[in-house]
Amino acid sequence: MTDRKPPGIRWESWVDRQVREARERGEFDDLPGAGKPLPDLDSARDEMWWVKRLIQREQISVTPPALAVRKALEDARVAIAEQTSEDAVRRIAEEINARIRRLNRVAHSGPPSTLMPLDVDEVVERWRAAAAERPAAAESPAAERPAAAESPAAERPAAESPAAERPAVERPAAERPAAAERAAAAKRKAAEETS
Repeated sequence: MTDRKPPGIRWESWVDRQVREARERGEFDDLPGAGKPLPDLDSARDEMWWVKRLIQREQISVTPPALAVRKALEDARVAIAEQTSEDAVRRIAEEINARIRRLNRVAHSGPPSTLMPLDVDEVVERWRAAAAERPAAAESPAAERPAAAESPAAERPAAESPAAERPAVERPAAERPAAAERAAAAKRKAAEETS
């Protein structure tokens, strides 16, 4: 197909001959998608179809960096709760801390980052406490638990829910109930002193 069109031959006949010869050589056999309908043939016309297909094919993320790291932090919390060794917990916490520090150090587009690096020692202490409670929960007989509802989330007591496992990492002060209660008490005390 790299031959040049000889002079004096019409374009159509030259192209048809090239296609016929390629077909005879079997160059069109076993092509990907052979015998299948063209994808998205019936869908509405979209001018950005090629961009969407490129993003899907190349698995390009268009998530803003702050949101991507926030999602990674949530994934790290789940991974920490599932770990069986302190070294693995420390490694996960250090990896997410490196991503948070990199995000906070470099200017980026999208929403600002409000994440702070985790206190690795505190994460490990909370993981140890949660790990110490797990065998006790596993040893309790099933008869002592309340009758299960139809959904799996209702089967677990509140202490065993995934949200309860997450405190293995540092939370902002506004998300910690004890800190919020202390702040409210301090406000009430300050209001009483001024009146």
